[in-house]
Order: sequence, then C-alpha cells, then structure tokens
Amino acid sequence: MRGMSDRIEGPAFGVIVAAGRGERMGGVDKVYTALVGRPLIVWPLGAFRACDAVDGVVVVVPAGGVARMEALVREWRMTKVRAVVPGGAHRQASVRAGIEAAEGAAIVAVHDGARPLVTPDLIARGVAIARETGAALCAVPARDTVKEVEDDPPVVRATLDRASAWLAQTPQVFGRALLLGAHRRAETQATDDAALVEAMGHRVRVYEGAAWNLKVTTPDDLILAEALLRARFDAAL
Repeated sequence: MRGMSDRIEGPAFGVIVAAGRGERMGGVDKVYTALVGRPLIVWPLGAFRACDAVDGVVVVVPAGGVARMEALVREWRMTKVRAVVPGGAHRQASVRAGIEAAEGAAIVAVHDGARPLVTPDLIARGVAIARETGAALCAVPARDTVKEVEDDPPVVRATLDRASAWLAQTPQVFGRALLLGAHRRAETQATDDAALVEAMGHRVRVYEGAAWNLKVTTPDDLILAEALLRARFDAAL
C-alpha cells in the first residue's frame, strides 16, 4: 500500500483513444457517427470537460485524422483538449502516443473514445483512487457464467468462478510515470493498460463501473447507446 506521503499530486489528463479502424462497424469511423444529434466522440469529450478532477485531455486519432478531430474540438468547444495526436499500428502504440503527449500530467485516465456514456463521476472516482494507489481500473462484476474455451470451433475448457470475474472497462487511471514505464517495458501486446501495469507487479485497484458504460463496437451497440442516452435525458426531466 502507498503511504500518505506517496499520494500523487499534480494535473490529471484524460487520454481518449479514438484511433480504431471500425472494422466491426463496416469500416465506418464510429467516433464520428451521429449519436443523439452529435458525433459519438463528443459525448466522452464532454464528460471529461465537465469533470472537475481532469485538467486536460489528449485525443489520439488515426494517422491522417488530426485535422478533422481538431476541427471537431473547435466546433464543440472542447476547451480542455490540449493536443490531438496520431496513434500507432495498434491500440497499445496509440495509448503510448497519448501518454507521451500528456506532458506535465501526473495522472492519466485512459478512456476508449467509443465509450460514449462515461460520466464525470466515473472519471473522478478513478482519478481519486489512482492518486492514492497509483492504478485504478473501472470494471463490473460478471453477471453470467464465464467459460474458458479453446479450439476452433470453440469447446469449453473450464468454467471459471464468476464470483472472482470482473469485466474491464475504461477509464483506467494511473500515475503517468508508472504507466509510461509499463509501456516502455512491455515485450508483448496486452489487452488493456492494466495488464501492462500488473505485469510489473503493481497492484491495480478495481472500482465498480456500470453496465451502461458500454463500448460501441457494432451497429447494434450504437442502437443501445442511443436508447440509453435518451433514457438518461428522460430521467433528468
């Protein structure tokens, strides 16, 4: 455990990763897809702008997509965005580019640009925990029985203990120095940033996210995200 003197002070930056190719969306650049009247990426950008725990934002986009994102940032007045940078050949390289661009940050909150329903509260909770522990992972307990499979076509290899299974989401929040070091030491591709930090032997604190904090991967996900956002508006009336 970190002591009080080890608390991480200094600015917290969001690193919003929007450099995917949208293969399961039929090649459509999903972060610009309309969602309740605005481009999908505007929703997570807006949540980070509204979060008092966040001081700045870096957006990572595909190579060649910087000017388009910069125009969107200006149009929607995303005043916390400090930089828009090109990503790499895969997500891990894109995240690293975003971390490196977040100069001056003590904390980085890595978030999928395709998770439009994130809230300022989910972000702030992760930042607070990461300041104390160095690493915080937003996740939800598994609701269904989890099977480990192998072969093609797949067959069940084992049934995992659902009580200990959590499904990782974003934001994933870390001390910038810790996460940058984890990326620099990585020898293989990891499925998320927490895995890189875990590989260094650093404990990652889990905090509960929400089922509605979904990632838009397919057209069906977009329909669900639209319904959830509209329900959120109706509840606020």
